[in-house]
Amino acid sequence: MNTTSNTTSNTTRNTVWEPWNAIVLAGGRAARLDGVDKAGVEVRGRTLLAWTLDAVIDAREVVVVGDPVLTDRPVTFTREDPRHGGPVAAALTGLDALHRPAAYVAVVAVDMPRLTPHTLRRLLDAAAAPGADGAALVGPDGRRQLALVLATARLQEVRPDHERQHGMALRALLEPLTLTPVEAVGDEHRDIDTWSDLRDIG
Repeated sequence: MNTTSNTTSNTTRNTVWEPWNAIVLAGGRAARLDGVDKAGVEVRGRTLLAWTLDAVIDAREVVVVGDPVLTDRPVTFTREDPRHGGPVAAALTGLDALHRPAAYVAVVAVDMPRLTPHTLRRLLDAAAAPGADGAALVGPDGRRQLALVLATARLQEVRPDHERQHGMALRALLEPLTLTPVEAVGDEHRDIDTWSDLRDIG
């Protein structure tokens, strides 16, 4: 998997002025949460979806891949076909549902309530670095999280055909791309996969 050798600092190096879009992945099985709808799980009195939509507040257009619910801002809801096709199928379904393509698209999981608009700005800045195809948030252990900003044109170039998307590993989709790692600040990288995760982050 290609990455640049140096992580970005907390100080932005470039500014991306172009509009950007966001895809929120909210339709997973949540097996370790007893199959509950993650988007509706509450942290500090707000749903995970609400926290995530706050993080991408600066996006020109937002597509949520998951079941439709009421939201405080206009978003487009869609579902991958077949359902539960995994993050690759969901991300590309979301990409196809965007009405106005932009140079960059953020792809974020719905279960990361510590993401903020500042996180996305740092990712956008890193994605615009020379030679980069995008950027990925990484935790203290260096593990890539499902909080990405990708160059839309490059994502379209590497997308597999529809039959291969279902069940495809995200790392396989991202393998041809050069992604700049962006080190997480505080708990930005934390996701909620289990009830203990929810307890610890609440």
